[in-house]
Amino acid sequence: MLLGLQHCALVVSDLERSRAFYGDVLGLEEISRPPSFTFAGAWFRVGRDELHLIAESDTTMRAGIADTGPGLRTGLVTHLAIEVDDLAAELERLRGRDVGVAGGPMPRGDGVEQAFLLDPDGYVVELFERTGADQRDAPERAAVRA
Repeated sequence: MLLGLQHCALVVSDLERSRAFYGDVLGLEEISRPPSFTFAGAWFRVGRDELHLIAESDTTMRAGIADTGPGLRTGLVTHLAIEVDDLAAELERLRGRDVGVAGGPMPRGDGVEQAFLLDPDGYVVELFERTGADQRDAPERAAVRA
């Protein structure tokens, strides 16, 4: 029996820069890692779930993702999603921290508003709010091709 998705891990090129982005800018709570983990990294609580950062210097994978292309504007890219209680206020707060919005805010069509931004390594982060609003008139999102 599957119980849920407990964490997502990202390989990052500059651990302190990413720690500042996820902790200071987004406001996630940093939590301790197991003492047996001697490689560089950081863990954050996201509601009941976690985000794990792994320093690129301590693994074989490179940080970041390939160019997202035009799919970024509508979220048709690899991304992680974080729920917020007030999307407009969160986006305003982030703009004040010089974080640009790469796509949205936009209705998803099921009572959810979403927006997309990039972290320091180019990973796509979706912020979304469950508004419950009637979004039957939400624009259709079709396939995106280069």
